[in-house]
Amino acid sequence: MKTLTKVFSVIALTTASFATFAATEVNSAPAGEYSAGTISTSVDSGNVDALNAKLAAKATQDGARSYRIITSVGENNLSGSAEIYK
Repeated sequence: MKTLTKVFSVIALTTASFATFAATEVNSAPAGEYSAGTISTSVDSGNVDALNAKLAAKATQDGARSYRIITSVGENNLSGSAEIYK
């Protein structure tokens, strides 16, 4: 029983720590951070919020502290790219 409690505690703490390190959208290059490249993705819906969420998730997955959306094109099928900063 103690082992199960410890496992759940570790999972909860790990999940909480990932949430605090999510990349943040910015409008310009943040001071003290450097450009680490670009990312791109697309969504099949015309939902801009879905595209933004997908870019944010990809930036976080790549270890970025922040990201700046540089392109967003399309109507029904949106695609976009962002510059990531570390």
